[in-house]
Amino acid sequence: MTFTPEKTATPELNFECETGNYHTFCPISCVAWLYQKIEDSFFLVIGTKTCGYFLQNAMGVMIFAEPRYAMAELEEGDISAQLNDYNELKRLCDQIKRDRNPSVIVWIGTCTTEIIKMDLEGIAPQLEQEIGIPIVVARANGLDYAFTQGEDTVLAAMANRCPKEAEVKQIEDKQERNAIQKLLNFGKKQEETVHSEYHEHPPLVLFGSLPDPVVTNLTLELKKQGVKIDGWLPAKRYTELPIIDEGYYVAGVNPFLSRTATTLMRRRKCKLIGAPFPIGPDGTRAWIEKICSVLGVEPQGLEEREAKIWENLQDYVDLIKGKSVFFMGDNLLEISLARFLIRCGMTVPEIGIPYMDKRYQKAELEFLAQTCQEMGVSLPTIVEKPDNYNQLQRIKKIQPDLVITGMAHANPLEARGISTKWSVEFTFAQIHGFTNARDILELVTRPLRRNNNLKDLGWSKLVKEEAIL
Repeated sequence: MTFTPEKTATPELNFECETGNYHTFCPISCVAWLYQKIEDSFFLVIGTKTCGYFLQNAMGVMIFAEPRYAMAELEEGDISAQLNDYNELKRLCDQIKRDRNPSVIVWIGTCTTEIIKMDLEGIAPQLEQEIGIPIVVARANGLDYAFTQGEDTVLAAMANRCPKEAEVKQIEDKQERNAIQKLLNFGKKQEETVHSEYHEHPPLVLFGSLPDPVVTNLTLELKKQGVKIDGWLPAKRYTELPIIDEGYYVAGVNPFLSRTATTLMRRRKCKLIGAPFPIGPDGTRAWIEKICSVLGVEPQGLEEREAKIWENLQDYVDLIKGKSVFFMGDNLLEISLARFLIRCGMTVPEIGIPYMDKRYQKAELEFLAQTCQEMGVSLPTIVEKPDNYNQLQRIKKIQPDLVITGMAHANPLEARGISTKWSVEFTFAQIHGFTNARDILELVTRPLRRNNNLKDLGWSKLVKEEAIL
């Protein structure tokens, strides 16, 4: 369906705010996917042994890969300010340079560095000059609302390191200047080889960490419309960070990147394209259409492209149509996922979300309301910072067919006969673009398909009877 936020008859969503705790992972877990995305990086997490234990457990599945991250563990002497932070961090960075020689070192500040007022931003520039490697400081600590915001903090810090066109022209080294000039002229060379491949439009940079296959898919989808992407933040390598200058257009691919969007608008004077996020065939089409409309490009063939994807999803849609799903709130993907599942025929009584940035997600919220209107279902209640005790009471009353929740509440709910799905799985799965919509429904329908397979054994009835007792 075409996204048309101009409609004035769209009903307004109902927002509520509770005072619950944030039942979510620590944002330092962003290291798990960012060190793999930025191949020439090294992440140094500065925190206590608790942080180290968390990383060991969260990333223990990656023991067969050579990780490019480490812990700088603060001892009692550090916390009481009896040791010199600069000398110790220099020793660690020298060792990292000697052993790994990365193109960039990212310091991840934790809660402890915030509490003891550790001056990472003051130390980094001096140490960066001394060791000859860029040091990016990102305070991705547990004071954030959701664990996915760790990526937001890192990308916001990296946005300030993206080169400007004027800076590129001032590079003295001839070889490096030629290499970057080649990057600047890439669009012109492409235009010479394929004259009608791209339309003329202002530079466009996309931000958000996605696996390489998804980056390729979204790039090709925009290329089909004649839209050229001038770069991604983050790039595959830190040395290939995109040029971002005043007047450039930027668009996000994830709903938890509001800090990065603000940095690009305020610090780099970029123009943000406010679009729904490319999750599900409906969201992907709306995302492409909005980018095309802002850049003055007439989209072609998107209606047929979306219809074909929906045909391929029909077997999964038949499984969930008419069923209800309840979001407890964890990774800030809830609004986009709920909108897609409503389009699939599900009902959503409540969307819990740890943090709601209504400005950055404005287009997605409008699309959600429009989708509910077109599907003829009631609008969900959006609860920011939900109190989990109250949520559990509402779940008990509503008895939804599926609850998408953090891992802490999954087993207790399953013990009470309520099917669940871990929200963290959507964070690590490939869910963006037309081609990955099936992967979303594969995750959503897995517990429902499992219940159908066990129904003949009488298992579901037994569990529900025990839960009532």
